[in-house]
Amino acid sequence: MGKINGSADLTKETLYKAVKALVENDSESVHLHQQKLFTLFSIGLQYLLFRSTKEPGAYIVRIEDAPLAEKLAKRAKDLSSRKFFQALVMPRKLRYGRSTFHLDFFHMGTWGRTCELPKAKIKGALIVKNTIIKPMMEIDPDDEDTLVQDPLLFFNTIREVSPKTIIIGHGGEFPSTEKIHFDFIPDSDEEKALQGVKINTSINLKD
Repeated sequence: MGKINGSADLTKETLYKAVKALVENDSESVHLHQQKLFTLFSIGLQYLLFRSTKEPGAYIVRIEDAPLAEKLAKRAKDLSSRKFFQALVMPRKLRYGRSTFHLDFFHMGTWGRTCELPKAKIKGALIVKNTIIKPMMEIDPDDEDTLVQDPLLFFNTIREVSPKTIIIGHGGEFPSTEKIHFDFIPDSDEEKALQGVKINTSINLKD
């Protein structure tokens, strides 16, 4: 399987194999840690769409902020993901088959709709963090009234209720997650030493 380049979309074969690697992974929380943000977003979103056809329910897509969401809608690495996410960005709620997708951001003010979802209906989540490392929001350590003390609140609040959570973010560690590494994505020098799950090139896509 050849490596991806520049602005090219993922081939159908590459996308199918990557999604299947996620389907076959049994971990409740998976971290896609490589640098190709738009490529990983296509893989993660297509996995969630596939899962929603097998396990109907509520699915949460949590993006760091609105500017990143707009970039993902324009630059995801397959046409299907771009079209679906463009349709989701504005209403932030979209019916897909027998499932419903909800979009929010790393800010509690956007969580009203997702916080009200019955836990039993939540079947999966995709979290996308920007490549810029920054806390969820600034915290004044001298302010006793500060409500947010957990810099991973955007992740932990979903992981507690979602049976399957995919987080995309280069840099940083997320507890109790399994890192998945895709061979077709070129590694940076600092990533070459990282070990992860490899895609099986012998996968039969007709299975």
